[in-house]
Amino acid sequence: MSLRINDTVPDLKVETDLGTFTLHEFIGDNWTILFSHPKDFTPICTTEFGAVAQLADEWAKRDTKVIGVSVDGVEDHKKWKGDIEKVAGTAAGFPIIADDGLELSKAFDMLPAEAYMPDGRTPNDSATVRSVFIIGPDKKLKLSMTYPMNVGRNFAEVLRALDGLQTAAKYTVATPANWQVGQDVVIPATVSAEDAKEKFGEFTTVLPYLRTAKLPS
Repeated sequence: MSLRINDTVPDLKVETDLGTFTLHEFIGDNWTILFSHPKDFTPICTTEFGAVAQLADEWAKRDTKVIGVSVDGVEDHKKWKGDIEKVAGTAAGFPIIADDGLELSKAFDMLPAEAYMPDGRTPNDSATVRSVFIIGPDKKLKLSMTYPMNVGRNFAEVLRALDGLQTAAKYTVATPANWQVGQDVVIPATVSAEDAKEKFGEFTTVLPYLRTAKLPS
């Protein structure tokens, strides 16, 4: 079955280089980003894990946990982290799930149910395991993005999307295209003009169905 926005993510028991736990235990009351990779010791994935490591302070500011997934075993993950840290110039303190049995990749609909890893496999055999999932404290999927193997993910966009999700959840608003923290937000169409004025004070009516305002201070 497909995992869709607002579905509760499966509470799988996972083995990582930093121990064994269930996904829901790991998430706890935090926002969580799960990012997946088709194979250890591959060039683009190494730069991406490095980028995630460099953003440790940004994740912490947003009360957000990060966890990686790769379709290889724990011992490979431990060795690979040395390469990741060399590229990043900093420690990679997040866990990496060993999904060599493909349970998580299938549960998150990154691979079909009948998929298996052949002997002597290459990254092409698990190329679709190239996704980012943002999960809320309620354990529900809030956003997902999938990239091909030859395009590195933009973690500045992941941060921007996380900011948008957290802002929307906190203030019951939406965010427009290219929104950045501090910019005006969109008032939901279901909010009356009277309620909008009470909550936001002044607001701008761009179109009858598009109203923008600054967040309450």
